[in-house]
Amino acid sequence: MLRRLLLTAAASAALITVSHAQQQPQVSLDVSPTLFTVTAALNSCGYDQELSLSHPLRAAMRSEVARAIAASPEAVAAQKQFCGFYHDHFQGDAAQTVSQYISLALNLTEPPDLRLAVPENQLPPDAAYVQGSVATLARLYQEAGLQRIWDKHRAAYDQLIEENHAGVSRTLLETNVYLKMPLTGYLARGFRVLLEPMVAPGLVNARVYGNDYVLVTSPAGGVQLDQVRHMYLHFLLDALALKRVTAMNRLAPLLVSVDRAPLDKRYKEDIALLVTESLIRAIEARTAAKGKEAEPVRQQAVDTAMRSGFILTRYFYDALVEFEKDPVSLRDAYGNLLYNIMVDKERRRAAGIQFASEAAPEVLRASKPTQASLLDVAEERLAASDYRAAEKLAREAMEQQGGDAGRALFVLARAAALNRDIEGARTYFERATEVAGDARIKAWSHIYLGRMLDMRENREAAVRHYKAALAMSEGAPDARSAAERGLASPYAPGQPGSSSSKE
Repeated sequence: MLRRLLLTAAASAALITVSHAQQQPQVSLDVSPTLFTVTAALNSCGYDQELSLSHPLRAAMRSEVARAIAASPEAVAAQKQFCGFYHDHFQGDAAQTVSQYISLALNLTEPPDLRLAVPENQLPPDAAYVQGSVATLARLYQEAGLQRIWDKHRAAYDQLIEENHAGVSRTLLETNVYLKMPLTGYLARGFRVLLEPMVAPGLVNARVYGNDYVLVTSPAGGVQLDQVRHMYLHFLLDALALKRVTAMNRLAPLLVSVDRAPLDKRYKEDIALLVTESLIRAIEARTAAKGKEAEPVRQQAVDTAMRSGFILTRYFYDALVEFEKDPVSLRDAYGNLLYNIMVDKERRRAAGIQFASEAAPEVLRASKPTQASLLDVAEERLAASDYRAAEKLAREAMEQQGGDAGRALFVLARAAALNRDIEGARTYFERATEVAGDARIKAWSHIYLGRMLDMRENREAAVRHYKAALAMSEGAPDARSAAERGLASPYAPGQPGSSSSKE
């Protein structure tokens, strides 16, 4: 559950008939009781990787968990069963094994339920491998009273958020400023950094689940901001590559040049992954240092990336020099950056590279987001005020088997509002409140309905919708804030949250 937002904006705070603002995703620094539960259980089974380097909370909580288990025969039995499973499924490497359980934790509901949050057939393969531990984990949580330990240290976890908030926020802001890209995107996109002191400081897990990017790390010695920036660059840039199919096909012959490179196999098979990682390495090199001594440091970063197999890093590094002088954003410059790549020239350059024997580990491990869905594209067209295209795409999505009907209805409602079809918008928002599985979409649908009723001077009915939105706005501070304003005073165009401002 999200508890602390770093940067957030409303789905579209103003009544949509007059709003043209792009929508913004949620970006957060957070902690998770589910992640604590899973990692506490692993620690009780002998997971002690980098214990001496860990945050002091880890040793303190390990001792408390051990005492709590020892005090209950039922907890001892549950721990024995869970640890038996852990050892039976050990991968020969503690980091790899624990990473599987972190993947599982990110796909579980909060304790005490600890159930799969997604259909079983949608679990990532690594999480599915250890899924059999869930029932025993839930018993261990109950019998050992892990909730009490979590509650006792919750303030300390909040303090970790406070201590790292400024650094993470600054890193994200500086990245956006360099790229000249505002924090805009699809409604459903999210970027989370989760802090967990019970994992080894050297263990950083970066995951992509559809449009959600999650980085799990220990706060020992402070969050590793370079890894946060790397993951955030993927969050911003992966989607750009997915939309450039023709350009990527033109560059595909470059894959032959990395056959000998020490790269993950997927980089050798997917040109979009190779292009994106090369661009990210170039951005990191361009921002690696400042001052008189910066250039040698930057050149070393480029050389390291090239020798690792990211053969377009040099090209992008040079191209970014001109990009920095131009007011255009990277989103708008991206097409030309790809167009100006001369395949033959880059193949000749790659032929002269002495590749390293092994590459440094990639934070994201060549993970790739799901191809943009119809609703993703519909959201983008809606943000560009192309409501007709958004409506068409949303209707197509409604017809797909297993589609997200609630989100499609939410898009249709806003498209209708942009077209000044207020009755149509009202109908779609009402249907969205009934069928949407996403509480945030439900909450915002109620908020929009409340605003429509306020504009019709039906205050009593509007208040009911604001209250309904408030009741389901946990984890969505933007919706909570809008609902509270709606309860405080009737909505009127021109007030905060109208087309003249963004929430």
